Amino acid sequence: MVKEVDELRAKSNEELIDILNQVNSELFKLRRSIKSGGAIEKPGKIKVLKRTRARVLTILRERGVKL
Repeated sequence: MVKEVDELRAKSNEELIDILNQVNSELFKLRRSIKSGGAIEKPGKIKVLKRTRARVLTILRERGVKL
């Protein structure tokens, strides 16, 4: 986990915003497939994506980036 946070901190603000957009779109797709009654392949992926999203948002807020 520490390695992932260090990798995220090394990225620029633009890269972090791109990662945030990708995570949000993937979360949306997974949630939409669940709501439509389908089963997803890896249920634990939602948890990982939510944590990654939180980490990115925390780093951006520490840097003072307004979204």
